[in-house]
Amino acid sequence: MNFRYWPDNTTHRRVWQLAWPMMLSNISVPLLGLVDTAVMGHLPEPRYLAAIAIGGMLFSVVYWSFGFLRMGTTGLVAQAFGREDGDAIRNYLAQSLLIAFVLGIAIFLLRSPMTELALTISGATEAVVTEARRYAHIRAWGAPAVLCNFVLLGWFVGNQNTRIPLLLLTLTNLLNIILNLVFVFALGMRADGVALGTVLAEYASLGLGLWFCRGLLLNTGGQFIARQLLRWRDYAALFHVNRYLFVRTLSLLFCFAFFTAQGARMGTDIVAANAVLLNFLVLISNALDGFAHATEALAGRALGRRKAKDFYQLITAAALWSMISALGMTLFFWLAGDFVISLLTSIDSVREQASLYLPWLIVMPLIGVWSYLLDGVFIGTTQVKAMQDTMLFSVLVVFLPLWWLSQPLANHGLWMAMSGLFLARGLSGGWVYVQLTRHNRWGLA
Repeated sequence: MNFRYWPDNTTHRRVWQLAWPMMLSNISVPLLGLVDTAVMGHLPEPRYLAAIAIGGMLFSVVYWSFGFLRMGTTGLVAQAFGREDGDAIRNYLAQSLLIAFVLGIAIFLLRSPMTELALTISGATEAVVTEARRYAHIRAWGAPAVLCNFVLLGWFVGNQNTRIPLLLLTLTNLLNIILNLVFVFALGMRADGVALGTVLAEYASLGLGLWFCRGLLLNTGGQFIARQLLRWRDYAALFHVNRYLFVRTLSLLFCFAFFTAQGARMGTDIVAANAVLLNFLVLISNALDGFAHATEALAGRALGRRKAKDFYQLITAAALWSMISALGMTLFFWLAGDFVISLLTSIDSVREQASLYLPWLIVMPLIGVWSYLLDGVFIGTTQVKAMQDTMLFSVLVVFLPLWWLSQPLANHGLWMAMSGLFLARGLSGGWVYVQLTRHNRWGLA
């Protein structure tokens, strides 16, 4: 932060105008997963629920790996928006959609080996494997739509519009829920019905997103430059940004996979308790990411306009609201954490274990708040190499060594390592921020 530039009311209002729709959008995503689980959970055999759990996890990991398509698009488009460069706004959209479509086709073509690898690792029974395979092969048809939707979400945020993503995600999730209920309960389908409903909803979201995109483009100057879609060198900015984000995302995925695997070695109750507590972490990230998304858009815009005052006012305002939100979540988890655990599981042994490790989640908002905020700053200013480097530092120098040294503490040691990861990301990111500010390397006037 740079407290020489204290935010005015206009800055606070801009942050909230962009943050609250993204908070609601983010919260709607895990709710959809809960509905899918509830639909399968009311069928007479548990193999259907197990099948979508395995298949759903596969596609969550695969799609999350390509989250750079959203983040990279947001930063570049936000800066182009600040420069009022309509040509760049249009061409980043077209280039990113083309990259996303090609990657989506690749995922579809590789669906069989990816599915078989995931099923082999899962060690599930043959009945579950059969259902999960059917689910996965249907879900793979949605890959081009999912990745293109990442691009559209990033493009809308970069254009300082977070209400369209909220509308898109809300309508899509509602459609998905309705289709799942129809296919499963009215048409008698099983895991394949949930997969088909999800794919149809993903393409509906893409169609609606492109329609909204057309409306924004009508009010955006500039023109598409077709030759920039055909020459590799014209993709340099996107590839430069996205390669660092890809490494950063894979590193984060590794940590969560490692956390889950180590917890599984400690017994069924521990891995189940950790799964319950990870819902708290999802809530934390979804809430604080709202301010991170706002920071991405507004920081990129300020950088594009070379407005140092706007830049530092924005970051200070976002930091204040992020910290207030983190304090609120810490207070909520402290007062109501055990009650939330009881809502998520009725198994006494799992409740007991989850309550034992709840203190780690009570303090997690205060530990992780700075990593989320600084990610938003680095994405908006396309300082993505710093994101990659701080993530690698946090994983290799803090997370893994801390886990190794704390193994005698069992699951407490595992949660200590996860907390250390977020703390290291915040501290190392803060150090980079200070250095960039001290030496005026943001590219601001």
